[in-house]
Amino acid sequence: MMSFVGLVLAAGLGKRMKSSLPKALHQVAGQPMIDHVVGTLIESGASRVITVVGHEGHILQEHLAGRSEIVWQHEQLGTGHATVQAEPALAGYIGNIVVVPGDIPLLSASAVQNLVEEHEAHGYSATVLTMIVDDPSEYGRVIRDPSGHVSSIVEYRDASDEIRAVREVNTSVYCFSCHDLFDALPLLSNHNQQGEYYLTDVISVLISKGLPVGAVTLDDASEGMGINSRAELARAEQAMRDRKRRELMEDGVTLVDPASTFVDMQVKIGQDTVIMPFTVISGNTSIGESCSIGPYVCIRDSSVGNGCNIGPFAFMRPGTVLGDRVKVGDFVEVKNSQVGEGTKIPHLSYIGDAVLGAGINIGAGAITCNYDGVAKHTTVIDDGAFVGANSNLVAPVRVGQNAYIATGSTVTTDVPAEALAIARARQENKDGWVARRKAAQATREEKK
Repeated sequence: MMSFVGLVLAAGLGKRMKSSLPKALHQVAGQPMIDHVVGTLIESGASRVITVVGHEGHILQEHLAGRSEIVWQHEQLGTGHATVQAEPALAGYIGNIVVVPGDIPLLSASAVQNLVEEHEAHGYSATVLTMIVDDPSEYGRVIRDPSGHVSSIVEYRDASDEIRAVREVNTSVYCFSCHDLFDALPLLSNHNQQGEYYLTDVISVLISKGLPVGAVTLDDASEGMGINSRAELARAEQAMRDRKRRELMEDGVTLVDPASTFVDMQVKIGQDTVIMPFTVISGNTSIGESCSIGPYVCIRDSSVGNGCNIGPFAFMRPGTVLGDRVKVGDFVEVKNSQVGEGTKIPHLSYIGDAVLGAGINIGAGAITCNYDGVAKHTTVIDDGAFVGANSNLVAPVRVGQNAYIATGSTVTTDVPAEALAIARARQENKDGWVARRKAAQATREEKK
């Protein structure tokens, strides 16, 4: 694998997003765009990643701590100017630089690796990653000479009608020889419609100096999709989720209705698991093999063992860990809880901040009352316990091994192992109460 430095340009204002959030932090398939980009560079072999920030840069700096070096562009004067800001951080470096915009989340590691390999193999001064699209829209056009080499890149705003008809466009992803790049940058001009220093103009500078410039065309043009608006963000979201769904099915996961199944990119699902329609699985979630999930299930930041059955209409919130063969049934919510092997929570229950052992049965409507208005407390239910329907376990409380909780009980103190807890008022039947009530109502009406 060829070594290179990754340079991410993420200093722009992102005006068309109409958001106070930096554009690069808008999410695609459960992750900020910048995370996809930085992750791709690391996966493709970057020895370092440097990100240029500007607008609301302190937010990006904090977000990328430990994953990327940060340099600042205090004035947004174009992509060429942004690249110059990285020069001090690269003092003494003589290798290759891959420059990537922070708003291209669909770019794959294999595409970056192919770009670097082609750059090295042909000894190019610069190599441009291009794509061929039916609707070039406002992308910069890639112009080639008769031999097929790149002769220039013309920004849409500066292009003639003839050039705008070209369908090969610039993705704004490049591989440069570091030395050649920083020699060319001082020669850029801002005499254009935007009054900015374009990184694309480096290509013309290099060519004028007689240096070779190559191009690599993406097999899948969707990888080059840049995000500048909410509509483009939605299209990227769909494309990324389609990619994830294909990966899952290729790995042996059944998606009964892929179009209504939403799975974040970082989610892991084992083979022979079946995902029913209208299921959302997000965040840092892992699901084992041979599970049945859905329909209408939401799982976030949770871990699910093998052979589990979840749904319909179940909600698993962050911090939930299920052992093997656990049942979480209809209208059950589980939050920040551990549930042991073979335990069943079939329906209409809330389990929050709890530790449940193995082989437990939770009756319909049971609740672990975890919040006292000030702090959260833990409920512990040991192996083999039985919790009757409509029971309330008021934490902190522990139910011992093989203990029983009678239906309708409100448990406020620990229950010993093998014991039966009954915590409800004794039933009292008042004969004739309805007739007396009706008579009293009639008397009140007469007095009006």
